[in-house]
Amino acid sequence: MEKAFVARKVASKLFETEAAVDGALAEAAELMSVMLAARKDVNTSLVFADDCQVKLMEAMKALSEARTAMVGVHNELNEAKLRLGIRTTMDVIKPSLLTEGEKAALLRDAS
Repeated sequence: MEKAFVARKVASKLFETEAAVDGALAEAAELMSVMLAARKDVNTSLVFADDCQVKLMEAMKALSEARTAMVGVHNELNEAKLRLGIRTTMDVIKPSLLTEGEKAALLRDAS
């Protein structure tokens, strides 16, 4: 299989994974906002469900660390691409810019 094709397939999955990690972090932040508003809505003490908020912050920290690790993966894969002699700019489209139908078509083409 041609190296550039394989690299394109890896890059596409990398972008999807990066978007998934970012999405999970955004969802967790929204959950925190909803939880804080819910506490106010039911007029409870600041200490009510504090343990839940602490756990969510721990999860958000882990997601942030995962995001940093994915940046490292991205950089390492870029170096690997160069070591393989693939020096052209890839024409990979980031999944966040595609419709669901376009994503499915690209995945079929990559299989």
